[in-house]
Amino acid sequence: MIDLSDSTRQFIDLEEKYGAHNYHPLPVVLSRGKGCYVWDVDGKRYFDFLSAYSAVNQGHCHPRIVGALKEQAEKLCLTSRAFYNDTLGPYEQFIHDYFGYDKILPMNSGAEGVETALKLARKWGYQRKGIPEEKALIITCEGNFHGRTITIVSVSTDPEARADYGPYTPGFEVIPYNDPEALASVLAEKADSIAGFLVEPIQGEAGVNVPNDGYLRTCFELCKKHNVLFIADEVQTGIARTGRKLCCDHEGIRPDIVILGKAISGGVLPVSAVLADDAIMLTIRSGQHGSTFGGFPLACKVATAALEVVEEEKLAEKAEHLGNFFREEMKLFENPFIRQIRGKGLLNAIVIEPYNGRQAWDVCLKMAENGLLAKPTHDHIIRFAPPLVITQEELKEAIDIIKKSIKSLESD
Repeated sequence: MIDLSDSTRQFIDLEEKYGAHNYHPLPVVLSRGKGCYVWDVDGKRYFDFLSAYSAVNQGHCHPRIVGALKEQAEKLCLTSRAFYNDTLGPYEQFIHDYFGYDKILPMNSGAEGVETALKLARKWGYQRKGIPEEKALIITCEGNFHGRTITIVSVSTDPEARADYGPYTPGFEVIPYNDPEALASVLAEKADSIAGFLVEPIQGEAGVNVPNDGYLRTCFELCKKHNVLFIADEVQTGIARTGRKLCCDHEGIRPDIVILGKAISGGVLPVSAVLADDAIMLTIRSGQHGSTFGGFPLACKVATAALEVVEEEKLAEKAEHLGNFFREEMKLFENPFIRQIRGKGLLNAIVIEPYNGRQAWDVCLKMAENGLLAKPTHDHIIRFAPPLVITQEELKEAIDIIKKSIKSLESD
């Protein structure tokens, strides 16, 4: 158990008293971050191995990104889309050149990005594919996490995320993940009504559930065969996290729609984006979708700087190399708590086997005590996703903390 200082208790008590109880954080109160480290209100330093759910791939408070924020904040922050501004067009061109899609539709949160992609898929289904009105279907996967809106939780198979939010949005069908035959079956039966297949290249919230090699490519080819849009939710897996610019790049596929968020701004602002070519994107016309903040000047400058950092500092290459190093080192560590180690790039997880009366939450508390922050998901899985700017020496030090923490619980 972590010993809580008076100042730590004070901040936790304030949140408990005045905030909604929709999260269960570790009992650590953070006040500063730099690179792969964060510091609490008492000055204790920790390795950050969550990276705000992969939003902080470029490291905390990257000076290049923060500098872009400061410079633009002194000029113009927000115009809405009622007027043109001098940052959005250049940003849209930058994204076109960076990812190779005709168009971007800028939004703010990952969930908004997913909602936008769903709207696009339905519009395309009715206007281009000729699906009868009100009959469009979107296929999703069991174990998915695409956000928290009513429509998105309608397709969730996690009771915690879904319960008591009904009635649920129709027009979806959920199939098993990592099962191309399940997709082939539903496409063979209902392809004429199916507008899109929405999938995470790796299921993050499900516990870094990495599909078999070839799964994404097979699903992509099935979608092409049946004239169905392949929609990749790369909110957590994109922007170099798994060792490529996009996780789908590992299998050489180009999704029809890509959803980006989190690290597209380096964690400095809420920024998301949906990418597609003209045949899909231009089905939405003026007044049919939008956001007051989507594509606001601060976001354009911050996201541009954040993506430039990814390229200039070769963060995808670093993620691939260091991810291999992490998994190799952890696989050498034999311990009754460890059932499985899995991941790709620097998106990894350890499946915890309850032992000696201790579970994943206890492991995370012990790691925090020893100076490393990570969080369980689904009670028995711990995600390990440090900022991609971490060095191999720092990663080795962090691995030693993980091993020391787990080992200490064997007889504690």
